[in-house]
Amino acid sequence: MSSLDEGREPPETRREVVTETLHGVEVDDPYRWLEGDDDAVSAWVDRQNEYADAHLETATSDRLRPRFESLAAVADYGPVVVREDRYFTTVRDPTDDHARLEVRAEPDGEGTVLVDPNAWPGNDPESDAPPRSMGWFAAAHDGDHVAVGVTEGGDENYDIHVLPVPDPESIGTAERDGDGTDPVAVLERRGRVNANSFAWGADGGGFHYVATGEADDGAQMDKAIRRYRLDEDGETTLFEHDDRHVWPGLTVDPESGLLAIAFSEMVGGTEWYVHVDGERRPVLIDTDAETSVRFHDGTAFLHTDHDAPRNRLLACSVERFREGDLSFEECREVLPERESILQSAVPAGDRLVVHTQQDAHSRLAVHDRDGTHRRDLHLPEYATVTWTTAARDEREAFYGVTGFDRPPAVTRVDLDAEREGSEVLSAVDVDVPDDLVVEQAVVESTDGAEVPVFVCHREDVERDGSGPRPAILYGYGGFRNSVTPSFGRFRLPFLADGGVYALVCARGGYEYGESWHEDGMLSNKQHTFDDFIAAGEWLVAEGYTDTDRLGVAGGSNGGLSVGAVLTQRPDLFGAAQCEVPLLDMLRFHRFLLGESWTTEYGHPEADPEAFEYIREYSPYHNVEAGVEYPPVLFRTAASDTRVHPSHARKTAARMQADAEGGPFLLRTKSDTGHGVGRPKSMIVDEQVDGWTFLYDALGVGDGTPSENSS
Repeated sequence: MSSLDEGREPPETRREVVTETLHGVEVDDPYRWLEGDDDAVSAWVDRQNEYADAHLETATSDRLRPRFESLAAVADYGPVVVREDRYFTTVRDPTDDHARLEVRAEPDGEGTVLVDPNAWPGNDPESDAPPRSMGWFAAAHDGDHVAVGVTEGGDENYDIHVLPVPDPESIGTAERDGDGTDPVAVLERRGRVNANSFAWGADGGGFHYVATGEADDGAQMDKAIRRYRLDEDGETTLFEHDDRHVWPGLTVDPESGLLAIAFSEMVGGTEWYVHVDGERRPVLIDTDAETSVRFHDGTAFLHTDHDAPRNRLLACSVERFREGDLSFEECREVLPERESILQSAVPAGDRLVVHTQQDAHSRLAVHDRDGTHRRDLHLPEYATVTWTTAARDEREAFYGVTGFDRPPAVTRVDLDAEREGSEVLSAVDVDVPDDLVVEQAVVESTDGAEVPVFVCHREDVERDGSGPRPAILYGYGGFRNSVTPSFGRFRLPFLADGGVYALVCARGGYEYGESWHEDGMLSNKQHTFDDFIAAGEWLVAEGYTDTDRLGVAGGSNGGLSVGAVLTQRPDLFGAAQCEVPLLDMLRFHRFLLGESWTTEYGHPEADPEAFEYIREYSPYHNVEAGVEYPPVLFRTAASDTRVHPSHARKTAARMQADAEGGPFLLRTKSDTGHGVGRPKSMIVDEQVDGWTFLYDALGVGDGTPSENSS
């Protein structure tokens, strides 16, 4: 079925076998040298990109590119953040590469531009310089200042820029010429600081943040909590933290100024402290519960899975939280655990906006602060609420909603309204085929697990009707991340051309709470891959597709899932797309942030039991010589500071040398990282690559618009 050129020989890769003994087992690694960053590796990467070009720069890519450029040339809108009487949001105009930050006096009013990366030196589309982008922003509680994280080349090593904000009366009246190049303060190279590890003080005159070392120095997991005042020269380090498995998070009570610090393993429990009188005071410690805290109007709301695998909401006074040595049993229960998963509860005046997920799609409701249910908010069928925010002192809230057939929209809710009271402020304006069908099925996997699978296709796509259709199975399955209905604008041509898109909610995620996560981590990790395989087999058995036309795709931890099912069941798939993946699972802990992920996967070097079960599925170590594998596109990034590009390099090299079938392609992008801060032009290039590969591998027409295309 594949029209990819299999006759072209891949670049030659030298073998230099390194053998090491782990727990009494000799492990050969013939491509260890590709873990380096010397000239030889750079030259090899260039040759691999040329080989990928030869397969991906085709008539199909020429036909797809204008369709994708048109899909990209529409405005995008970010979350609305309310601070007093100012509304902050991000907007990317159709002609812009990057989103800008605006502030408005009314949610739908004219804005003043605060930050515009499109105007920054070096960000011209014709420039060869690494793009600089705004990765996040955090507005002060009084709205007078905003901090933004600026990264170069998507490396997630941020500078902090602090900017003044116009008063509400001036917003929208000045010329829209703000670009963020005139900050009142700049803190350079502060590491992986982000909006969750940054907290403004109650008076708006300073902030706390978590600084880290840099990836180039191997110091990303060296962390320090610091305080910065705008009226002082310099900053103060409150304390340092070097536990490689724990990441601090910060929050401040905007009324009392109480600083609370969370120490959380990525997939373990959370311990909470407060910083009082220059010292850390324990509040909630020695617990395996995952707990987040939100301060509002004298109350500390605790969102926790303590004695509640699907989460519940507790509360106590801020003063009691400040005292420390708090137990969950002392807190009052606001929202008990229910069948649905509690995602968030956002205070808005004397109301709570409550987001839950039932069977991997969203529900929204309005409650009183004591938990009393007032009304449900209408959502489309099979929709995902991507974020919720609210005004602290008003009955006004905002949320983002999307779905497979629904472009992302920003909605305002009047919580005073007796009924709906919702107003769409903005939405991504692309034409969606009006004949798309979205269904949800449940497939049986190992241990009798019932795994949800979403399927989206044109209404006239009949099972076993006109023959098997090209289909793509996407999933993730890890780190408590739920995969839920989402819109993909670049997916629309594939659907219009008769393709079937399926999403599997594999174990390891959070679709059914902590038990679902634990059933796909550590020694249970194989369950994740079993769920992918069960979903793929179901798509074939139900007549949606066949094994020649079924592709599998995923990124990061999802790239591990793709690599595992590719090596375990190469006969099931006609193509695989594996992005920024983890693949050498016997050495993942040695690179970048890998050590912090041993709580999810296990430690192959320190734990003999973990070594055994990881070795069984590690994709790099399970490529078998002489076995026929489908075409594979590995994609990685030179500036990725999370997952090292050597995972993709080494596995591509091994498949090119030993495996039958293919082709096995490696695309390495420069000036970008794990997916943060990519300009629109780069996104279009990546999407053209990916969909050209899938179109040609799965036999999706010829890339020209069908009569069903917009």
